[in-house]
Amino acid sequence: MKVSVIKYNAGNIQSVLFALKRINIEATVTDDHEEIMSSDKVIFPGVGEAGSAMKYLNEKKLTNVIAELNQPVLGICLGMQLLCRYSEENNTTCIGVFDDVEIKKFNNKELRVPQIGWNSIQNLSGPLFNDIDENSYCYFVHGYFAELCSNTIARTEYGSPYSSAIQKNNFYGVQFHPEKSAETGETILKNFFNL
Repeated sequence: MKVSVIKYNAGNIQSVLFALKRINIEATVTDDHEEIMSSDKVIFPGVGEAGSAMKYLNEKKLTNVIAELNQPVLGICLGMQLLCRYSEENNTTCIGVFDDVEIKKFNNKELRVPQIGWNSIQNLSGPLFNDIDENSYCYFVHGYFAELCSNTIARTEYGSPYSSAIQKNNFYGVQFHPEKSAETGETILKNFFNL
């Protein structure tokens, strides 16, 4: 299986590669259009800031490449957010695969922002969550979130409910970090590679 991890100026690529190695998946980190388009599976990772990430993707002409992929694509954290239409983080127009989903800033003064740590995922649906129990815990690090929408396949409460996973056709996005989410995250990654 040929797996590409999209290279752009985002921070958690190494931990993603370690997690893939643990489940015996070899991946290439690349921003090469042909390499990405010819892959069986694509991971769009991310820790970082939406505006500068989109700037890099636009400079490398990767936004259309990503939007037109037909194979399974998994956006992680910022990667998921960039697949949406718009982010309040630096007023950023994103790729727009999830064209009716906006990324909002946590603005509840009683919450610690960013949310850092373990939280549970609920209302799980679809093959990404095969063999995952309701209310399983995953690891989150984020100050922005996707609203609940028709594409929501998992939700999490932090002040109020939001989308912790979304899906549209071959595109999957998770707000949490499966590569840091112990056995639950490992199972979710295996499920993605079994799609």
